[in-house]
Amino acid sequence: MKQYLEIGKVNNTHGLKGEIKLSMWCDDIDYLKQLKTVYLDDEGKIPLTLINARSQKNIAILKFAEITSVEQAQELKNKVLYCNRDDATIDDGAYYLADVIGCKVVDVDTNEDYGKIVDVMNYGAGDIYDVKKGKKHNLIPVTDDIVKKIDAENGVVEIKPMKGLFDED
Repeated sequence: MKQYLEIGKVNNTHGLKGEIKLSMWCDDIDYLKQLKTVYLDDEGKIPLTLINARSQKNIAILKFAEITSVEQAQELKNKVLYCNRDDATIDDGAYYLADVIGCKVVDVDTNEDYGKIVDVMNYGAGDIYDVKKGKKHNLIPVTDDIVKKIDAENGVVEIKPMKGLFDED
């Protein structure tokens, strides 16, 4: 499992005192408010001290101790920010999308292997798993009717495929 997880992408500056606008890739602002430090790299080597996080519409406005001017904030534009998974808590039964990637997808009834999750996409209506087996990709909508159990810790997602989800021989 990855230790440092993507939390969003800096899309702009906010004001003149070094605040940034972040497109959040986490559930909500409450997740970000748990963090004291975020990182500019996926290894935790370039920390930024988070001193304030607030939401504005569907983005987060963040203030870091190290960034005090709009010019410094501009240097962060288009950068992805990371957090250490140990610095925040998530609800019981919740999981990080990064932990689902690589999971094997199996039929809940027959244990048939459908492949591995290689990506998680979201176009607004909900998550979609990109499942690859061999050279073939299948897209699986993440709904309660289809995805029955997500066991990211053991690397298995159990599904009940609906008719037409996979090519039928």
